[in-house]
Amino acid sequence: MRPAGISRSSRLVSTVVAAVVLGATGFAAPASAHLSAQRDAVGVTTMSVGRLGATVAVLLGLAGVVVGGLALRRPTGAGRRGGVPAVTAGVVGMALGGLVVASADGGVGTGNGRGGGYVALVVGLLAAGLGALALARRRRVG
Repeated sequence: MRPAGISRSSRLVSTVVAAVVLGATGFAAPASAHLSAQRDAVGVTTMSVGRLGATVAVLLGLAGVVVGGLALRRPTGAGRRGGVPAVTAGVVGMALGGLVVASADGGVGTGNGRGGGYVALVVGLLAAGLGALALARRRRVG
């Protein structure tokens, strides 16, 4: 049984945000311990901490885009149920993408996640925009 007023997308986004926060905390210690060892470019198939952070940020932003798109498809009164999670996922995805870009040592193509961080910034901005549109449409009509 779920509490009244909590939608499936809200629970999904809050679960993903909690997993991202816990995952980022768990990866911060190994990343700081091996920072000097990751100065060189990594292999194509190697999953570095930067690549992992960028991937999580892009997936979170993509979840926000899907939820925001579904919120825009709904009747005008139901926009808040999907708009708030989409904005939240977009902002968190942009924050994680910005963190990856700011902490990457090398340029794009070195395996530090800088390219994925830029993609996460764009996808997160799109998710936040779709969520804001859903909220504005609901406010205007409802």
